[in-house]
Amino acid sequence: MASCPSEAMGAIFGRNKEENPEPLRAEVRGEIPSWMEGILLRNGPGMHTIGESKYNHWFDGMALLHSFTIKNGEVFYRSKYLRSDTYNCNIEANRIVVSEFGTMAYPDPCKNIFAKAFCYLSHTIPEFTDNCLINIMRNGEDFYATSEVNFIRKINPRTLETLEKVDYAKYVAVNLATAHPHYDSAGNVLNMGTSIVDKGKTKYVIFKIPASVPVCEKKKKKSCLKHLEVMCTIPSRSLLHPSYYHSFGLSENYIIFVEQPFKLDILKMATAYIRGVNWASCLVFHKDDKTWIHLIDRKTKKVTSTKFYTDAMVLFHHVNAYEEDDHVVFDVISYTDNSLYQMFYLKNLGSNFENNVKLTAIPTCKRFVLPLQCDKDTEVGSNLVRLPSTTATAMKERDGSIYCQPEILCEGIELPRINYDYNGKKYRYIFAAEVKWSPVPTQVVKFDVLTKERLHWEEEHCWPAEPIFVPSPNAKEEDDGIILSTIVTSDPKKLPFLLILDAKTFKEIARATVNVELHLDLHGCFIPQKDLKTEHEGELDKELE
Repeated sequence: MASCPSEAMGAIFGRNKEENPEPLRAEVRGEIPSWMEGILLRNGPGMHTIGESKYNHWFDGMALLHSFTIKNGEVFYRSKYLRSDTYNCNIEANRIVVSEFGTMAYPDPCKNIFAKAFCYLSHTIPEFTDNCLINIMRNGEDFYATSEVNFIRKINPRTLETLEKVDYAKYVAVNLATAHPHYDSAGNVLNMGTSIVDKGKTKYVIFKIPASVPVCEKKKKKSCLKHLEVMCTIPSRSLLHPSYYHSFGLSENYIIFVEQPFKLDILKMATAYIRGVNWASCLVFHKDDKTWIHLIDRKTKKVTSTKFYTDAMVLFHHVNAYEEDDHVVFDVISYTDNSLYQMFYLKNLGSNFENNVKLTAIPTCKRFVLPLQCDKDTEVGSNLVRLPSTTATAMKERDGSIYCQPEILCEGIELPRINYDYNGKKYRYIFAAEVKWSPVPTQVVKFDVLTKERLHWEEEHCWPAEPIFVPSPNAKEEDDGIILSTIVTSDPKKLPFLLILDAKTFKEIARATVNVELHLDLHGCFIPQKDLKTEHEGELDKELE
């Protein structure tokens, strides 16, 4: 059983991590499948102290990209800080001068880069940081570091070099956007953003970025974002209190957006700077409110007329969604309060961790089922779910709305991933990290949604990151493939490593140990060799040699 004494917790979260921009050969134990070639690219906070100044929250740290390049059975590690405007400005000043979500900086000398931190609503929602530390997004042949604001940063996945800065707001009127886009069968990017008090309205915007530009524009190196398409807009139920959301769901014919009562107070946010508080304090959970579920038809690009709702909850990660016999089924990881975010304040992650911080809400994997057919003559109070495979219900209310109660699939898992070939389709397996008593995962888990059985991997003093599924060539079953997870260790005698599991049996087949201090990351992706640009491949091969 894994354990994490408070001093180890402080070490995991509290120390700045050094970057390793040159490839470092890992020591491989076991045998990596011969077909396994590509780059595991990960993103997360790595620097929390700049000069004498410190961030308040773990999610505020400077983005540190790291990668494991797998080639010919060998593994090479490298890491590099994202050279965002935020990073450059902070390093030049040798202190934190750009505000992050949990840390407000005073004063900000970078006024040529970042707008004044508050103003009056419709004109002046503050310009946010470009410290894109959450995830990696693919758009055609390009890759971007992303966060939850309107900025993304293009990167070179081979060298981790930071390239151009992209502002979504130049292409679509959004102030915030998710770091968890979806990809359709053509490779187009589907994402959501919030437009705050724009022309007197606050709305949620669903948009599509094409996977490629027209042939005539390729030679001119035009961006795919120039052809961004707004698919649908959904008005916020409150002008000044839009819902916070971290992800959304996608099935074959529908987009699922959960408008939860975990809300951003725009008035508080607009005055946060002068009140001396951070933007995180402007997020409020309204435990007595409803959670509204919006179903958007991908063909008509309109929200369905049926109003679905459930009880108050806090939701960060969708797992998957699919359609079955005139129902939309979607699975999420949810909480009964917002205590998870509070746990990641650095003051709670130091020497007093074990005594001061506990999850008051265990992450729960829930299955919701939305009936697509609702006859006006259906009796009030009747359950409209007709699927025998679930205990989830959808009860018709007197006003015609549908009250949804989920089926509990399991508890204690977070950072869910699936075989993305099954995204939007009926599926069976969730690959996740176990999260129970602490914010740090203790196990890598495979959960069978059909049988409710679990397989897991764990090791003493080892703390796994989000597991990534990589399918085998010509895979015939959903779990034909391998699992990749970066493992941070709290034992000074044990080196960190890349863990490689057989996804079917969940047995370890190899690990690649690196003699560096890995940082605990958030999200990322595996890029197969065939999907990497080949223009600099020879240079990379020479560098790895």
